[in-house]
Amino acid sequence: MTSHPAAAPSRRTLLRALAALPASAVLLGEAPGLLGSALAAAPPNGSATRYTIVPFLNSNDGTVNVYQSDDATDFRLLRSSAYTPPANRIRDASVIRHTDGYYYVTYTTHTWQDTSRTIGFARSSDRVNWTFLYDYTVPVANLSRAWAPEWFVDSDGSVSVIVSCSTTNDEWIFTPYLLRATNSALTAWSSPVTLAGIGANHIDTFIVKTGSTYHAFPKNETTKYIEYATASNLTGPYTIRRTGDWAGWGSYREGPALVRLDNGGWRIFFDGYGDGNYYYSDSYDTFATWTAPAALPGISGTARHFTAVKETVSGGPNLARNTTRSFRSANYPTRYWQQQSALLNLPVVSGSSTTAEKQAATFTVVAGLADATGYSFRDTAGNYLRHWDFRARFDANDGTSTFAKDATFVLRTGTASGSVRFESYNYPGYYLRHYAYQLRVERTDGTDQFRQDSSFVPVAAWG
Repeated sequence: MTSHPAAAPSRRTLLRALAALPASAVLLGEAPGLLGSALAAAPPNGSATRYTIVPFLNSNDGTVNVYQSDDATDFRLLRSSAYTPPANRIRDASVIRHTDGYYYVTYTTHTWQDTSRTIGFARSSDRVNWTFLYDYTVPVANLSRAWAPEWFVDSDGSVSVIVSCSTTNDEWIFTPYLLRATNSALTAWSSPVTLAGIGANHIDTFIVKTGSTYHAFPKNETTKYIEYATASNLTGPYTIRRTGDWAGWGSYREGPALVRLDNGGWRIFFDGYGDGNYYYSDSYDTFATWTAPAALPGISGTARHFTAVKETVSGGPNLARNTTRSFRSANYPTRYWQQQSALLNLPVVSGSSTTAEKQAATFTVVAGLADATGYSFRDTAGNYLRHWDFRARFDANDGTSTFAKDATFVLRTGTASGSVRFESYNYPGYYLRHYAYQLRVERTDGTDQFRQDSSFVPVAAWG
């Protein structure tokens, strides 16, 4: 397949200028940092992937919305103004699902102009109704501001918060500190420890762990680029390995947060506060290279600085493998998938259609060639449905890894009852959808029209 194709000012946009003035029914949950290979697979039949974010709003840092997505691209509003703290503000909310079954957020408690020596905590049993827990005063000597707390859960189950702190002698120079929870209730914390090697003037540090290596993504407040560092211990010393525009994300970027995708890749979200968009970018080689950043549909310009929690939940779509099926458009119910001269189109098929037309609208559903938890489709000649130059077509399996990925799709829930959607395995966020009665693989734009055009109902086979 060929290559992929104004917000309010950041709280830190005016830092240099201000410096001259006087004185952030579940089967399996994924926590930041604890991102194992078990989560890098499509959900099983009857289950669904669910990503949850709790961002503060570009227009209001006194409350947060809750959004959810099954693909980490198309986020839909679950509840607006879901949590408003009893006092102060809520910015930079980071979310996890803890071992007690509750969802917890930690957040910045004051707006960027004000002294802010506390970070806030709240929890929810259902992601919709939240209860304030407490504000915690970060015990850093001469503290001026404590910003952007980020959860980290290590492979031993220990829970930490990474928080960016500045002191009164230089209130706009931030350093990352680690606070480790000393009880399971997340109400007591160790003394703050700096993350050695990352250094001062770095903010919004987000950490994940793969194997025995800790990977840190801090924002350099001088250059406004997100950097990359690694260490063999959580507290360091870290070695900064990539600086400048190393990933192609550009500058004036902040709030990096990573999550694992169903196809095994890693997705980073970040706030493009300089241009008003919220971006994502993917890596498949342990953070060495990244796809071109793309704006998240629907929430860019609204959502600010968030992290994501990934879960596998019950109640997802079902589609039996090793069976023959036809696929009816959810919004054009007389039209069906049909192979025409190796291309997949959406013509009208009915009882009066010819035998050949009915056979061309019949497909065998099999386990995904690239991932057995995904899906692949064969026509009556034994050729596989795959995308090529964004067009859906049928070709013989050439045995390559590229073909297997092009021919594998992840099952997602459709818009109509009984309908499903098919997300490209190797182009997350791209779906089989019809346009001018042709089937293509296109990136979701977050609209209801796109969701309807990409929804299909599996029915008894015509042929």
